[in-house]
Amino acid sequence: MRAPRLWRRVAAMPAAEIRDRVATTVRREATRLTQRARPARWRHEDLAAALVPWTAEIGSAVTHLAAGRIDEAHHALSQHFATRRRRWPVTPAMRDLLARTIRDRFPDAAAGAGQRADAIADGRFDLLGYRDLRFRPDGGERDEIDWHRDPVHGRTAPRLFWSDVPYLDPACGDHKIIWELNRHQHFLALGRAWWLTGHRPARATFVRHLASWMEANPPLVGVNWACALELALRSLSWIWALESFVEPVGRGHAGGAAPVDAHPWTVMLLLGLDRQLQHVEQNLSTWFSPNTHLLGEALALYVAGRTLPELRRAAGWAALGRRVLIDEMARQIGADGGHVERSFHYHRYTLDFYLLALVIARLTGDDDRPFTEAARRLARFARAVADDRGRLARIGDDDGGQLLPICGRDSADASDSLALAAWLLGDASLTVGPVPEEAVWMSGGGAALAKATPTPAATPSAALADSGYTVCRSARGDHLVLDTGPHGYLNGGHAHADALSITLTVAGRPLLVDPGTACYTIDTARRDRFRSTRLHNTLTLDDRPQSEPAGPFQWATAATGSRLTWCTTASFDYVEGAHDGYAPLVHRRAVFARPGCWVVADRVLGAGKSPAGDDRAGEDKAGERGDDTRGAGEHGHREHLADLHWHLDPRWTVAPAADGWVRASDGAGDPVWIACLHGELEIIRGGNGDPDLGWIAPAYGVLARSTTLRTRHRGAAPFALVTVVVEAAERPVVEALTVRSNGTIDPGAAGLRLRTGEITDTVVFGSTTPARETRPDEPPARRCGSAGDFETDAAFLWCRARGDEPAMHVAVVDGSVVRTADGRSIVALAAPVAFRETVA
Repeated sequence: MRAPRLWRRVAAMPAAEIRDRVATTVRREATRLTQRARPARWRHEDLAAALVPWTAEIGSAVTHLAAGRIDEAHHALSQHFATRRRRWPVTPAMRDLLARTIRDRFPDAAAGAGQRADAIADGRFDLLGYRDLRFRPDGGERDEIDWHRDPVHGRTAPRLFWSDVPYLDPACGDHKIIWELNRHQHFLALGRAWWLTGHRPARATFVRHLASWMEANPPLVGVNWACALELALRSLSWIWALESFVEPVGRGHAGGAAPVDAHPWTVMLLLGLDRQLQHVEQNLSTWFSPNTHLLGEALALYVAGRTLPELRRAAGWAALGRRVLIDEMARQIGADGGHVERSFHYHRYTLDFYLLALVIARLTGDDDRPFTEAARRLARFARAVADDRGRLARIGDDDGGQLLPICGRDSADASDSLALAAWLLGDASLTVGPVPEEAVWMSGGGAALAKATPTPAATPSAALADSGYTVCRSARGDHLVLDTGPHGYLNGGHAHADALSITLTVAGRPLLVDPGTACYTIDTARRDRFRSTRLHNTLTLDDRPQSEPAGPFQWATAATGSRLTWCTTASFDYVEGAHDGYAPLVHRRAVFARPGCWVVADRVLGAGKSPAGDDRAGEDKAGERGDDTRGAGEHGHREHLADLHWHLDPRWTVAPAADGWVRASDGAGDPVWIACLHGELEIIRGGNGDPDLGWIAPAYGVLARSTTLRTRHRGAAPFALVTVVVEAAERPVVEALTVRSNGTIDPGAAGLRLRTGEITDTVVFGSTTPARETRPDEPPARRCGSAGDFETDAAFLWCRARGDEPAMHVAVVDGSVVRTADGRSIVALAAPVAFRETVA
C-alpha cells in the first residue's frame, strides 16, 4: 500500500522538487560513505581553507593554522574581530557606552544578568516552561553538559549520522528540550552579564561550553545536526557571542588586562560556523518545511553572509538567504500582514526574522527595501492583534522559542519586537510603552531609542481580512480576539482546531485564554488534547472536533471559517463568523462587544450550504466523521449535543452566584460575571470532574491548574446558546427574550435584556432565515421578528435605555426597521443597511 501512495506523491511533485530531492539524497549518501571511511572530527586546517585573508590579521591566522599554531591563530583572529568595522547590532568598540546606557536606563539589569549567568555557570538552565534543568551526564559533575540528553524525561538521543537520528521518536526524548539548549541562546545571557558587570565566570562559561559542544558534536553526527533550522539559530547565537566576547590583544573589559582563554575559541567558533552553515545551505527546508523553518534558515545564511565576509562562502550564503527571504514574503506573509501559519507565536518569530535582516542590511550597506516592507507589514499585524501591553494570545502553537532572547522575556510578550520595529521603521504607533532592554541591545543603543519614552497611540479594533482574525478593543484595555479564518498553512502543522474561538482580556487582565500547546511529539495524547476543539473557547458538537489530527503536525480534516459580518464604532463592535467543521450543520458565532460587556451568540443551523457555499464538501466531511446523533427530537429531527467551553486564566477564582451567574475574581479589579441564558455553567477545576478540562499550558512542557466553564445543551437544530460576560461591582440582571418571526418562535434567533445599574441593554440576534428568496443582486430579505419591547428585521439589534426612559441608543446591523411594542418607529429605511446607529 505504501508504494502506490509514494508513486502518487512523486507524480504530483514539480520537476524542481524532484531535482532538489535527488541531489540532496545523492549528496547525503556520498557524505555518509565518506564518513565511514574517514571518521568525523573537527580539523583546524579546514578553517585555513575557509578564510579569506583580506586583512593582515586574517592572513596571519591562516599562516598559523597551516602550521598548527592554533593559539596564535586565535590571537590574530581576536585582534581582527575586535577592531573591524561594525556589522552586527553590538560590537566590541561600543561595549562601554552601551553597557553604561543600559545600566542607567535599567537599574536592575546588571544584578539580574549576573544572577542568570551564575545559574548557567552552575549548569542550571531555564528553558521553555522548565526551570533549573541540569543536563549533566550520568555520574558527571554539576556543571557538565550532555548535549544530547533530555533531562526531563531521562532519555538521550543516539549519536548516529544526522539523517538517521529518529528525533521525533519519544525514545530519543523530547527533541524540543534538547534543541532548545543546543541553540546556545544562553550565550546571549552570558554576554549580557559580561558587558554589564565584567563577570569573568560568564565569559569562561561561554568558552567552556563552546569547547564541550564541539567535542561532543563532530560534523554531521547526532541529533544536533538533524534539523537545519536548529543549526541556523545556533549560528546566530555564535555570531552574537563572537561580538560579545572577542577581546583585542592587550585590552580587557573596561580597559583592564585581556582575559586568558583556556581554549582558542575564535578558531573553534569560526570552524563550527562554516561547517554548520554549509549544512544549512545544502539542506534548506524548501520542500520539507517551507514555513518559518525555511525563513529561519535563510535568515542565518543572509545574516552570516553579510556579517562574516571573512569566510570564503559568505557571499554565496548572503545571496541565497536574501533571495529566499524575499521570495517567501509573497508566500508566507498574508495581505493583512499576518503570517500564514495562523499562530501568533510563529508570526512573532517571522517579525523578528525580518527585523534582524533589516538591521543587518542597514549595517552592511545592503538594499534594505524588501526587508523594510516585510517588517512594516508584520509589525502592523502584530500591533493590531497584541493587547495594550504588547502581549499576544497563545493562538495556534506556541513552543516558547525565540530568535534572540537576551533578557529572558516571556515569548508571548512582543513589546520588545514592537519597540525595535517602531525605531527601525520610524512608526511610533507600533509602541506599547517604554522601550524594553532587548530593543536597546538590538538597536545598538541608538540615541533616539535609548532616551525616548514614546506615548503609545490608540490602536483601533480591526478585522484582518486575509488571516481572518477579528480584534475588538476599548480604551480601558479590553481586548478580544475571534478566529474566523482558515485553519492553517499547507498541512496546518502549527494550527489548532479552534475555529470561532475567543480570547478575552478585561481591562488589561487576561480572562479567557487559549490553553496553549503543552508538547509536540513526546506525548501524542497530550498533543492532540491541547489542540482539540474542546480545549478552546468555542463550541463542540456531538463530542466531535471541528478538525481532526493525523499526527503531531498533520490534519485528516480541517474546518474552513469565514467572517460574515463586521462593524466597529466608538460605542461597540459586532462580528459574526461561521465554519463548516460540523457539516452539514453550520456553527455561527456572533459577538457583541462594548467596554466591560460581551455577549456571544452561538447558533447551530440545520443542513445547508457551508460558509464557502460547497454542499458536497460538507457531505464528504459528514461521511468521513460519521453521523453521531443522540436520538430524535420533535418532528423527527435528530438531536445533537452541544458543549460550550470557556477556559479561564489561572489567576481567577470562580464561584457560583445567584440567578445562574458565575462570579470570577482576580483581586485586581471589579469581578467579572458570566452567565449562559440557555443552560447552567458547570465549574470544572483541574483534577476535578473531566480530567481533560481545567488545565492550561502557560509554557511548553508545563501544566497549570485552572478553571473551565462548560454549558451543555441537547436538542435538534437549529438552536442558539447565548453567553454574557460583564465586569461590574454588583451582579447584573439578565433576562432571556423569546424571539418570534412572523408570530412563530424562531429557534435560530436569540435575545436578552441586561440590566447593569441604571442601564438596560436589549440585544437581539435576529433570524437567519430569509422571508423570501432573493435574486443575487438584491439585498437579503429578513423576517421581521419581535423580542421584548422591540420588533426588527435586523440581523443584530442593540437598544440602550436609562431607567424607565425610552431607548436613547439604537444600533442595527443588516436591517431597515426597528419599532417599539406600541408601533412607534425608531428606524425606518427603504432597504436593509449594513449598519445604522441612532443616539438620542
